[in-house]
Amino acid sequence: MASLSSRDLANLVRSVFPFDPEDRILGVLVDVPRDPARDNPDWKARRALAFDWFIALNDARGAIPLEDVRLYAYPDVGSNNADLPAEAFVFETPPPDLASDLARSGIPVTFSRIFAETQIFLAPTEYSTTAPLKVEAKRFGFRAATMPGFSTAMIPALQIDYTEVARRVDAVKARLDAAEGADVLFAVEGGPEVRMLFDLRFRSAHSSSGRFSDKGTAGNLPSGEAYIVPYEGEKGEPSRTEGILPVEIQGEIVLFHIVANKAVLVEGAGPAAEAERLHLANEPAYGNMAELGFGVLADFGLAPVGEILLDEKLGLHVAFGRSEHFGGAVGPKDFTSPAAVIHLDRIYIPASQPRLAVRSLVLIYPDGRGEEIIRDGGYVIF
Repeated sequence: MASLSSRDLANLVRSVFPFDPEDRILGVLVDVPRDPARDNPDWKARRALAFDWFIALNDARGAIPLEDVRLYAYPDVGSNNADLPAEAFVFETPPPDLASDLARSGIPVTFSRIFAETQIFLAPTEYSTTAPLKVEAKRFGFRAATMPGFSTAMIPALQIDYTEVARRVDAVKARLDAAEGADVLFAVEGGPEVRMLFDLRFRSAHSSSGRFSDKGTAGNLPSGEAYIVPYEGEKGEPSRTEGILPVEIQGEIVLFHIVANKAVLVEGAGPAAEAERLHLANEPAYGNMAELGFGVLADFGLAPVGEILLDEKLGLHVAFGRSEHFGGAVGPKDFTSPAAVIHLDRIYIPASQPRLAVRSLVLIYPDGRGEEIIRDGGYVIF
């Protein structure tokens, strides 16, 4: 990767993963398409990037310091945050462009062994590994920075003041921890405003500030968000999450009617709405409100690049589907197959959903007090 030298990458690793004397091995994870028809130029470039990082970090491992850097390639899992396969393959050469060729030139190794032997991971993949790596990090004690969809356009997001990012993220997290609800008013082009109430009881928020100091942690890089799983009703008391969540999909406004934290009806007359109805009918767990996220990077001069990894860090986002990796209740067991598991973010910034806007977001505290933290798409608390 021309824009990051070996020294740059060594500095990045030291910044993202503060020194731990037990760190010996860094693993670079990359997925390889099973079906050549699903490959794309960005994915090809990312596989090449992973190999370049493997070479550059090996050159710089003494400065980090590390004993070894390894490149692990594996067949793609087909959707964001689905569970990883049983094994990957070790490469010292560029990985192939098709998963069926992995065994010809790579050395097979189980993921359980990889996780046991490796203390640090960078995962510039096509499909997000955040959920499975969060789960396995807690089990094995490694640290991981997940980078689904990473591209050279995101390099500026690796060069901002993450001390200030952390201050803002922590300020939002503290408010989410104290709140029991979030009342969001959306403006919808060509229609009336709609409202969603997210139930934040019984939950703790998470901060993702781009630094992984503690063993057993995994999250996105670039980073810059606080997020929380709305209460899903697993404690026997129904969730209070309800309302209408608007989502713009391929220029079409689709309205999800939410009751007890689940989408129960999809309103819309176009093909996007029909596709969403079919998805929800086939996979009811997809309709789970899995995350309410607060990205803070827009104020740092960063522009969207068309990839969720960075774009979700620019503003408010709501995720559908899997939540157990964030402390929620919905996981792979709730979907019909491993390939159907999904955690999908919908990002409320003009570049992603120009026909929608966050008019207001008010956090509701147990004493009945409300605090507006977003107005007309921007934070009012910084």
